[in-house]
Amino acid sequence: MSESPLEQYIDAIFGSEEENGYEDIAIRYNVKIEGPALKPEDDPEVAEILPAEEGIKRTLALSVLYGDKDTCDADTQKALDAGEDPIDLINNALMKGMDGVSALYTKGEFFLPDLMLAGDAMMSGVALCEAKLGHKSDTKAPVMTFAVEGDPHDIGKNLIVMFLNANGYEAIDLGRDVPTTEVVKQAQEQKPVLMTATALMTTTMTAFGKIVAALQEAGIDTPVGCGGGAVRRDFVEESPQTFYGVEAYHVPKLADAIVDDGKTWEDIRNEYSDIVGEYVAAYS
Repeated sequence: MSESPLEQYIDAIFGSEEENGYEDIAIRYNVKIEGPALKPEDDPEVAEILPAEEGIKRTLALSVLYGDKDTCDADTQKALDAGEDPIDLINNALMKGMDGVSALYTKGEFFLPDLMLAGDAMMSGVALCEAKLGHKSDTKAPVMTFAVEGDPHDIGKNLIVMFLNANGYEAIDLGRDVPTTEVVKQAQEQKPVLMTATALMTTTMTAFGKIVAALQEAGIDTPVGCGGGAVRRDFVEESPQTFYGVEAYHVPKLADAIVDDGKTWEDIRNEYSDIVGEYVAAYS
């Protein structure tokens, strides 16, 4: 059988397969031999999180996992019309899908676009469920988050909001470039169990100390997690009542430690890695 033009070209460049064994290389990377890439839902950790049985809950969880908002909306509405319990759908379908996304993000297999698409899908489904309920679903506790005064960068803050919502917390999002006086006012009104302050620039991260001083003057001792691109642990810990927040997905675990175990800001400084359940270089 005569060689194809591609085979003739390869022979001309690299020599024949008998001479160089390039056929072995081609076979080594042949998808038909190695098989398709592992699907996100087949990851062992994700498989333990997602609903195991086929049905509407697994379908919704997968639509969140794949960041498919349109499918998530359609299937959520279909499930609600069929009489499914809205709270059950939120806790055991939509949030399970987001838990799977969080697991893959933590492992470095999902990235920021995956997170944002999945978060949009989940929150849209939750909104439909809440509309059916006629009120907001119950949350664990309020957590207040904001980008400090003078700082317009809010991607990190937005990720925190998404992870909080996905883990059953009421995320009170003050937005970006938030004046210190507004932080204090909202803290007095909302009574959060935790606050997160983010800053990307060295010129704005100086707001952390000012925020803490204003909170203490108002008699508010809520822990304040401080983080952002230019922020370092040693700088944060110059102020009392604070701890250095490393990753956005750590925030719900830190909130759990405060709500469930009564951890203080000092405890979080001393036990950060244990609380989030992984090695954290900044706290080594």
